[in-house]
Amino acid sequence: MDTDNPDEPANLRFLRRMVTVLTVVMIGGVLVLIFVLVTRLSDQGPTMPRAITLPDGSSAQAFTQGRGWYAVVTDADTILIFDQLTGELRQTIPIE
Repeated sequence: MDTDNPDEPANLRFLRRMVTVLTVVMIGGVLVLIFVLVTRLSDQGPTMPRAITLPDGSSAQAFTQGRGWYAVVTDADTILIFDQLTGELRQTIPIE
């Protein structure tokens, strides 16, 4: 028997293997998480209209969009809903 390297107990050997497996799994998990974040964050954002024609004298305060439409909240306290394909004004909603 070598005095510099005594035999390990079976429990200690099992524990060392479990720690090694856990380390490999954690490194793999971090790599997968980084991959998912990079692929999700590099995705294209929503398409914005090139130009929006607002009524004279009003300016945009907020913008949102849904499927087939987008809306602009103006400083005149109105919500203007436009068609996304044609850019035509669909609806005007006054804010009270």
